[in-house]
Amino acid sequence: MSRRICVEVYDRIISAMPHWHSDNDETGTVKVVMTGNATDPASFQPHLRSKTKLEGLRRRYKDASDPLKLVIVRDMWLTGFDAPCMHTLYVDKPMRGHGLMQAIARVNRVFSGKPAGLVVDYIGLAAELKSALAHYSQGDQEQTGIDEREAVGAFMTTLDVMRGIFHGFDYKAALGATGAERLEILPRAVNHVLGQARTDPTASEKPFGTRFQDAAANLVRAFKLAAGSTEAATHAEEVAFFLAVRSALKKLDVGSTTGRRTDPDFAIEQLLNRAVASTEVVDILEACGFDRPDISVLSEEFLIEIQNLEYKNLAVEALKKLLNGEIKARMRGNVVQKERFSDRLNGAIARYHNRSVDALQVIQELIALAKDLKAEPEDDLSDAERSFYDALAQNQSAVEVMGNEELRIIATVLVNSVRDSSGVDWWRRDDVRAKMRVAVKRILRRHGYPPDLQAEAVMLVIKQAEAMAQLVT
Repeated sequence: MSRRICVEVYDRIISAMPHWHSDNDETGTVKVVMTGNATDPASFQPHLRSKTKLEGLRRRYKDASDPLKLVIVRDMWLTGFDAPCMHTLYVDKPMRGHGLMQAIARVNRVFSGKPAGLVVDYIGLAAELKSALAHYSQGDQEQTGIDEREAVGAFMTTLDVMRGIFHGFDYKAALGATGAERLEILPRAVNHVLGQARTDPTASEKPFGTRFQDAAANLVRAFKLAAGSTEAATHAEEVAFFLAVRSALKKLDVGSTTGRRTDPDFAIEQLLNRAVASTEVVDILEACGFDRPDISVLSEEFLIEIQNLEYKNLAVEALKKLLNGEIKARMRGNVVQKERFSDRLNGAIARYHNRSVDALQVIQELIALAKDLKAEPEDDLSDAERSFYDALAQNQSAVEVMGNEELRIIATVLVNSVRDSSGVDWWRRDDVRAKMRVAVKRILRRHGYPPDLQAEAVMLVIKQAEAMAQLVT
């Protein structure tokens, strides 16, 4: 459905039901919700609204007693909009997959007196719906029509689980607080959860961090089912705070991504965020008292400041993520050093999680790692030569047999050989890779590299050459 069709549908409805029309956004039974600008046709202009006016329509449509009963949309409101009282979706637009499920989700919310949601299909979406449902669990497929009392019961159960995780931590002050006050409490809440992960007696069964994220996901799903109930509305701000903690923890997670959100719970999180809306951008480090300076992440000022953070568990996780990023950035062209520093980092964090060292001790280890990471090499090798030298010297036996100086000479020869024999995207071609392996073996034999260590050295040198080539591609 195009915007032109939206306008024409509106005109035809009004021609049949003139009393549904109103020039005033505060009255009227039917409206068009779409984007546009001043250059659009004159027929579009009455339906183009500012953000404030769209917010007014949003409030009206969520009110079951409001006269506004029908909204014609193209893309807006198909995702990220939740009106539990909405019961019928008329579809005249090709959709598939997650987009289709998101659109249908507009009418499957539980609401008092609403027996079910109805989808009126004008274009034949049955096959697409069946395909989309195949990607969802059986429970997701059967959610529509769940009794409100069951939904509320499930919601309260999952809420109690999350409250149990925060036992001993007073987060109630964050509810109803200003944005600044919530930002003061949030880092303490994150620090509490991270502390739980280290003292959890069942950590061997499943990592506490994973179980916390699972509990938060269950809470979102339960809230989604009970969204139209009084109980859900009463506890919405509490749920929103728990999800803020989850978001902060995800930002500290090395494996997390910052790409576009596509999960089905996104709309619910938007709904909850509206309950605690803030114009402030949350930086978890700034929130816990760390004013990040515009300097290198590994500067002395930075390391001193993060060492003095009040919330040690949070400081460890923040430093872990930052160091991971620095290792990838600084050592992306040196596979041996990258692996060596990564192993040091992971080992220190593992000892911390196993409670072999406390937060202060592991922070000291990570600071020492950071200083080593930023230390300038004492030799005069280029980055490429040093990378090949590290690959050759990975085996201590080779260093003892040949000595550092001879390995440096071989590294220089390897750099020249690789540059001469490689072309664009050479690592993608098996024939070029094979020729390069032969050339590397020949160089190692010529310079007397120990025969029993050559196979491993060749593998590392080729791996290093690939990393360097991809770095400049």
